[in-house]
Amino acid sequence: MDVMPLLLLVAGSAAVAGAGRRMPVPVPLLLVAAGLVVSYVPGVPDYTLDPHVVLPLLLPPLLYTAAIDSSYLDLRAQARPVALLSVGYVLFATFVVGGAAYFIVPGLPLTAALVLGAVVAPPDAVAATAVARRVGLPSRVTTILQGESLVNDATAITAFKVALAATVGEGATWAGGIGEFLIAAVGGVGVGLVLMVPLHWLRTHLTEALLQNTLSLLIPFVAYAVAEQVHASGVLAVVVVALYLGHRAWEVDFATRLQEEAVWKMVAFVLESAVFALIGLQLPVVLKGLGEYEGAEAAGYALAVFLVVAVARFVWVYPATFLPRLSARVRAREGELSWKGPFVIGWAGMRGVVSLAIAFSIPLTVHGGEPFPERNLILFLTFTTVIGTLVVQGVSLPPLIRLLKFPARDTRAETLAEANAQAQASRVADERLDALLADERNALPAPLADRLRTVLERRRNAVWERLGQVNPVTGETVDDTYRRLSREMIGAEREVFVRLRDGRYIDDEMLRTLLRRLDLEEAAAYRETT
Repeated sequence: MDVMPLLLLVAGSAAVAGAGRRMPVPVPLLLVAAGLVVSYVPGVPDYTLDPHVVLPLLLPPLLYTAAIDSSYLDLRAQARPVALLSVGYVLFATFVVGGAAYFIVPGLPLTAALVLGAVVAPPDAVAATAVARRVGLPSRVTTILQGESLVNDATAITAFKVALAATVGEGATWAGGIGEFLIAAVGGVGVGLVLMVPLHWLRTHLTEALLQNTLSLLIPFVAYAVAEQVHASGVLAVVVVALYLGHRAWEVDFATRLQEEAVWKMVAFVLESAVFALIGLQLPVVLKGLGEYEGAEAAGYALAVFLVVAVARFVWVYPATFLPRLSARVRAREGELSWKGPFVIGWAGMRGVVSLAIAFSIPLTVHGGEPFPERNLILFLTFTTVIGTLVVQGVSLPPLIRLLKFPARDTRAETLAEANAQAQASRVADERLDALLADERNALPAPLADRLRTVLERRRNAVWERLGQVNPVTGETVDDTYRRLSREMIGAEREVFVRLRDGRYIDDEMLRTLLRRLDLEEAAAYRETT
C-alpha cells in the first residue's frame, strides 16, 4: 500500500491551513482553492473520495470534536430551531431542490432528482464550526448552526437511502421511508444513550491519562460502528455520546483533560484541513465523466441548482423562525428577536465533504444493470454546489456579519460573572482548607500552608484585576504584566537548566523533569489570567 499520497495530503493541507491563519481569506476556502489548483499539477495522484472511508473514518471524529465542545444546556435551550433546521429544513430542501432539478434537467427522473436533493440538503458540520469560530457569531446563532450541523447528516443520509432505493428499483415507499427514518433516529439516539454511561464510567476509572485518551480516540468510531451495525444512525449515536461526555468532562482528572484537549485539537486541525483540501481535489474526478454535457449547459444547471439551494434555505428559515413566535409562550421564553440572526443562519448554509461522500456512494447501475440515471451530472452538481456555497457564502459571511453590526459581547459583564463565580468557589475552598488543616493528620509547616492560601488568593484576585486600568506606558492590564513577568522568570530558569545540561552537571533525564515542572508552572500562570 502506497502511503505517500496520504502523507502528501496531510502535510500539504496542514501547511496551507497554517499559512491561512495569517491571511484574511477564510482557511476552508483557501484549502479548497489549493486543492483545485493542485489537482491539475502533473504527477499528483487521484484523490477520489471513498464513502467507505469518509463516512465511517472521517465523519465520526469530526462530529465528536464539534459535539464535545458544544453545550448540552445551550442546545437543549435551542432544541426547537435546531430540530426545525436539522430535520424539517433537510427534508424541505430535499424535495425543493429535487423538484427543481427534475424540471431544470431534461430527462432526469424524479427519483434521481430527489437523490440529488438529499445529497446537497445538509449544511456541513465542519464548515459551520470553522466559520462560527472565525467570525465570532452571537452565541445563540452559533449554537443553532452547530446543533443543526450535528444532526442534519442523519436526516440527509436517511432521505438519500430512501430516494436511492426508489431509483434503483427496490420498491421504496413513503411509509417505508418514514419508518426507516424513525428507526434510524430512535435507534441512533438509543445506542448513544446505552453507550454513554459505561464509556463515561471507563473514562473516570482508568488510572492513566494515556489510557484514557486512547479510549477517547476510540469512542467516536465505536459509537458510529455499533449504531450502523444495528441499522441505526451512527451520526446521532456519536453526537449523543459526545454531548454527554462533554457535559460530564469535569469528572475526569485534570491530566486527561489537558492531554485530551491537545490531542483533539490536533486531530480536528489535521482532519478539517485534509477534508477541505479533498473537496478541491475532486474536480478532475467529477469532470472526467461529464463528457455528454457541453460546458455552458452543465454550468447553467450548476448555477440554477446553487440558486435554488441558497433561496430555499431563506424560504424555510424565516417562517420556521417567526411562525412559532405567534405563540405568546414562545415569545415570552425567547424574548425579542430581530431579522439579523435568521438572515445569518440562512446565509450560513455551506455544504461540505459529507455531501460529496454521499454523492460518490451512488451506485454505477440500477436494478437490471442499467446505468444509474445521470450519475455523473449529479456528482458534478453536488461538487459545484459545495464549491459555490463555500466560495460565495464562506467569503461573504464575515463582512456580512460586520455589516449587520450585531451587538458586541459585554465583556465586562462576563468578567464580573466569572469573578463572582471564582469568589464563591474560593470561599468554599478556603473553608475546606481551614477544616483540613484543623485535623492533625493534615499538619503542614506554616510556609506551606501559607503557600496554599497564596495560590488560592491569586486565583481569586486574578479575575478582578482584569477589570482594572491598563498600564499607561505599555497598554497592558495587570494580569498581562503578571503573565509576561512570570514567563520571563521561567525562561531565565529554563536557560540555566539547559546550560547545566550542556556542561554535563545534569543529564537529559533530569533536564526533562525540570523543564516539565516549569512548563506546568507556566501553563498555570497562563490559565490564571486567561
